[in-house]
Amino acid sequence: MNQDVIVVENLTKIFNGSLVAVDHVSFNVKRGEIFGLLGPNGAGKTTTINMLTTVLKPTEGRAFIMGYDVVKHASIVRRSIGVVPQEYTADEDLTGYENIILCGDLYGIPRDTSKKRAMELLELMELTRFKDKKVETYSGGMRRRLELACGLINRPKVLFLDEPTLGLDVQTRSAIWNYIKKLKEEYDMTILMTTHYMEEADNLCDKIAIIDHGKIVITGTPQELKNSIGSDIMEIIILEEDDVTNLINRIEYVKEVKKRSDRSYIVRLENGEIVAPLIIDNLSKKGYHVVKLSISKPTLDEVFLTYTGRAMRDSEEARETIMSQRITLRRARR
Repeated sequence: MNQDVIVVENLTKIFNGSLVAVDHVSFNVKRGEIFGLLGPNGAGKTTTINMLTTVLKPTEGRAFIMGYDVVKHASIVRRSIGVVPQEYTADEDLTGYENIILCGDLYGIPRDTSKKRAMELLELMELTRFKDKKVETYSGGMRRRLELACGLINRPKVLFLDEPTLGLDVQTRSAIWNYIKKLKEEYDMTILMTTHYMEEADNLCDKIAIIDHGKIVITGTPQELKNSIGSDIMEIIILEEDDVTNLINRIEYVKEVKKRSDRSYIVRLENGEIVAPLIIDNLSKKGYHVVKLSISKPTLDEVFLTYTGRAMRDSEEARETIMSQRITLRRARR
């Protein structure tokens, strides 16, 4: 039951001889697991999926799906997997039912079989009453559910989801999460997904690999990742602009202090409720005034900040990524 369904060893992709999109990435995904690649846009998530799904050939390294090499046994791998890409791919001039049948034809599935499966998938995704409506009339959430149905027509053992809720509102995103959980629970499906939504990774994934600049920074369960940076996170803002990093660092139970701006500090510590009064008292004795102090348990945002040195960055997106998102968002709003 715990066998590795996906094995990735030093997978690397270099474009044009110099642009390193994925840099010696390694990880394993076990059967029935939802594994998340969490990182900002342009981190190498989609490129990794494209190599694993045989769309791109790796520059270096190896990867295996169900024991088959993605390069040497590409045709076998394709028959074993389902893929739901980031962009909407359904033909808007066809109905939802016709789109699923078309995907079945592309897989070479006999029509009698694909028709039966299409109706089952439409019911699973709660699209049965819209099966004869053209996709151009579908909402963003309906389109995403249809994409999931199309990706399942060949009854894959492994499903790849690239940013499955991109461009969807919070309520629709939550509904898609439920469908993804159902696939795991009812079909024992192994799922590898990419996302840049912290909450999505925390809510869905059994295991997460944080990826940044093409490299995996750390891997673990959501709780393991949060536990790895300490018990509590404290934010302190003082009135003065003096640097009090060393003063705070000397207080018992304080593990690390990072200055965020002229007056703001992030402190990793144990027993935050006990230590907070000590910090206020020590700062006060030195003539400093605390204007804000808050304590929180670690989140994936703090994990990402700790291991990459910055928050999830949106300003460094590649132009291709931005254009892709704009197309997806426009379609989702129709």
